[in-house]
Formats: sequence, structure tokens, C-alpha cells
Amino acid sequence: MGANDESRVRIERQVIPSLKLSRDVPVDLYLPSSLPQRPIGLLLINDGQDLAVMNFKRILDRLYVKELIRPLICVGIHCGPDRRMEYGTAGEPDHMGRGAKADAYVHFVFRELIPFLRERYGQPDFSDKSFAGFSLGGLSALDIAWSHPSEFVHAAVFSGSLWWRSKALDDGYNEQMDRIMHKRVRNGPYSPGLRFFFQAGMLDETMDRNGNGIIDSIDDTMGLIDELSSKGYDRFKDIRYLEFPDGRHDVETWGRAIPEFLTWAFGKVD
Repeated sequence: MGANDESRVRIERQVIPSLKLSRDVPVDLYLPSSLPQRPIGLLLINDGQDLAVMNFKRILDRLYVKELIRPLICVGIHCGPDRRMEYGTAGEPDHMGRGAKADAYVHFVFRELIPFLRERYGQPDFSDKSFAGFSLGGLSALDIAWSHPSEFVHAAVFSGSLWWRSKALDDGYNEQMDRIMHKRVRNGPYSPGLRFFFQAGMLDETMDRNGNGIIDSIDDTMGLIDELSSKGYDRFKDIRYLEFPDGRHDVETWGRAIPEFLTWAFGKVD
């Protein structure tokens, strides 16, 4: 967009006092310049503080100007000082006890955040809801969407912490049994209508715990896609995987990837 072009996006900062999390939760709302009268889609994004760094407003502006996506309410949820406790898999902390407050975070999303958004923006219900996140926030977003398929239509995971495990590597770790999110998908039901976006970079990390020549970030992502495919999700229709050869575990990489997710999930249909 040129310097004089009128923005299609306005940003509002709200602070939601959460009784369940015992903290104030800042959220940045990226809103269409004029909200339509009809129900609108909602996209929740973990680690929302990173959106300003990637200039998410400009990303949305460009997509709106080109009419590549439909209008959305995008909500960047800022993490708190207990990020490693609030994010994770609800009801099942990892082998170090991280994620112990993930249940409380789920409560915040459904009982505090979404009701606030409905009242504030006059949306008795949204046309659809999606959840996205980066790194550990991506794991959290995926877990919440997977566990509430009647509430969400998309889950987007950027450099997801899909290694999240119930046993340490030196404590009898078993690849097939101890990756928590993989196990949840394997043991869970197939839910028609739920779609998944994954992004990983070949420079995300250097760890290769099983020595197969593929870094864990990509290995864990492909393993989860295999689990989803075995569950019945179509690899071409229900799942999108984006891999950057030069992609790192950083905001710049995720900022390059997020337009791909937005156009895939929210592209305008004539």
C-alpha cells in the first residue's frame, strides 16, 4: 500500500481482567475499518504480542486491498509471564510439569474472552472461529481447536512445539507413545469440517533426536500430519503444509507464512 492509501484495518487494544488466570490479559484487535452487519469470522492468535513485530496490520491491509480474504475480527492474545504454564495441552502437562495452567487458559478463552468479544462487537455468534499460534502458542491453538471441533473450523500452527512429550528423552522416551499431541489425535475422533495449517522451517532448530537426518521440528510436524491423515483428514483438502528452506524459529519467518494461511483459510469465494 502507498503512504497515502486509506487503511482497511483499525487496531484496538483491550485489557481483559481474567479471574481464572489471575492476571490482566492484553488483546490487540485487528478489525475491518467498518464491521459488516452480518456475522463475521473470528481468528484468535496466541502470542499476539508478536503481531505488531511482523506488522500484521499491513499484511491484512494488503490482502483486503487485493480482495483476497473476507473480513475478519483477528484477536492477538498477549502471553503472560507464565507462558510455559498457560500454553500446552490442557489436562496433560509435559514431563517437566509445563502446561499446568492450560486448563485455565481454555477457560479464559471460552468463558472470558469470547463472551467479551461477542458483547463488545455486537456479534451474538460469529460466522466461524479459527485458532492460530506460534511455537508453543501453536501447540496450544491446535490442542484447543482439536478438543473443541464444534467451535472451530481451522487450526494454524507456525513452528509448533509438537515435540511436547510426557517422558524425557533419557527416561524411556518412545516416539510413538510419548508425543502428547500426536497421541491425542491418534486416540481422538474424526471431526468433519476441521482443517489444519502447518508451517515449519528447515532452520527452525538443529535437534535430530532419532538421527534420521530430519530436524525434530519438521519430523514432528510431518508425524502429526500422518496421524491426521490416518484419522481420515484429506492431505490436500483438509491439511496445508508450508515449509521454508530458509525458515527460522522467528517472527520474520512467521510473518512470511501467515498470508499463506489467511488466503488458504479465508479466501473470498465468489
